[in-house]
Order: sequence, then structure tokens, then C-alpha cells
Amino acid sequence: MRTVRFRWWHIEQAVPIEADLFGAEQWSAEMFWNELANGHHYLAAVDGTDRLAGYAGLALAGDPATPDEAWVQNVAVRRDHQRRGVGRTLLVGLLDEATRRGAGRTFLEVAVDNAPAQRLYAAYGFEPVGVRRGYYQPSNTDALVMMRDG
Repeated sequence: MRTVRFRWWHIEQAVPIEADLFGAEQWSAEMFWNELANGHHYLAAVDGTDRLAGYAGLALAGDPATPDEAWVQNVAVRRDHQRRGVGRTLLVGLLDEATRRGAGRTFLEVAVDNAPAQRLYAAYGFEPVGVRRGYYQPSNTDALVMMRDG
């Protein structure tokens, strides 16, 4: 498994992963195109045959040269690659990029019922700072907002 920059050619493989993991709340191909067009930092985990095993994205807020904060946009790992450290590797790559760019804080939103993801984020210094009621649609699931300094 290796980590590379997520590029437009990964989108076709990302969409079915989204459908499997997130159902009606999945991101569309257009949403990924928009993320890339806006210059957000995305990583892809690929296997030896360049098949996408997971992906993760980071958006920086504020001045691009000295961003005030970073937001983890998503972290997704194909089911047959979960619990193998892929999500952890992708998250570390995003946090390294946030640090490299000088972001003072990094935020993310995670479903309140996604305990495994919350444990992963807590292991990297993220702490709950708020709740967004009904954030995920159409399920109306709340999102826990988590933050870490640095």
C-alpha cells in the first residue's frame, strides 16, 4: 500500500466506495471534482495495482500562505482494507500537510454514531468542541465537531 496525491483519475473508483460507506449521504463525482478544482489537498491510498483502497481530503481556511485553520474533509477506506492502518496513514498525511502549511488548528466533523472514527481522531489529539444537529442529510444524523491544536 502506498499513499499518493488524489487525482481526477481516482474519482471513478472513489464514487463506489462512497456509495458503499455513506449511502444516501455519499459525495458525488462532481463534489470530488469541485474539491480538486478548489486546490484542496487530497491523498489516495492505492495497492500494488493502483486500485484505490482509501482517500482523505484537507481544506485550508484563511490566507493560503498562512492558513488559520485546516478542515479534514473526509477519510474513507474501502471495507476490505479497513483495520489495516490505511485510515491512520491517510490521517497522518493530512495532519502533516496542515502542519507544513502552518495551520494553527485542525477541525473535522464525524457522525456521532461513528465511535471507531472518533477513537482514531482522539488518538491524534482531536477533542470534541461542539455538535452540529442534523448535519448529515438525509439521515438527519448529528455531527460531532472535533479539533486539535497544531
